[in-house]
Amino acid sequence: MRLIGLNHGEFRVDRLYQGWQLPLYSESRLLGVVAGQRALVREVGLMLAQQTVVFARSVFPVSSLTGELRHLRYLQNKSLGAILFKYPGMRRSPFELARIEGDSDYLPPALRQDSPAWGRRSRFVIGGRSLMVSEVFLEGFTPWTTALAVHRARRGSVLAG
Repeated sequence: MRLIGLNHGEFRVDRLYQGWQLPLYSESRLLGVVAGQRALVREVGLMLAQQTVVFARSVFPVSSLTGELRHLRYLQNKSLGAILFKYPGMRRSPFELARIEGDSDYLPPALRQDSPAWGRRSRFVIGGRSLMVSEVFLEGFTPWTTALAVHRARRGSVLAG
């Protein structure tokens, strides 16, 4: 998927890995699934102007990949976020934040860096099915320099839907 980023060049999703594996213990706990239950794990690099600026890891329990969400098995290089926010009843848990060492095993070897990075993760619930998305903001990531407009009724809100 290719989109034009705001004054930063072309945006695209680069799928780095997708396969069945055991989620990390903390991921299983966040998703409320039994430890040791396999899940579909997808790791991507979010790129702006040919530079990976965000590493994203998504965990889909087997039970969540049925019904209207079964198509999530076949995302390829599509943006998961663009799909998730189209569901009107989607809910998102509050973010969990972490400062991650740049050489952490959580990051793929090609994306490791000298400096630490901020990461966040949350659980999405759609139609009673859960999935987790984590994002690590790499050295090349630059946040917006101006405040984004937020309707005052949504200020401070973390849950969507």
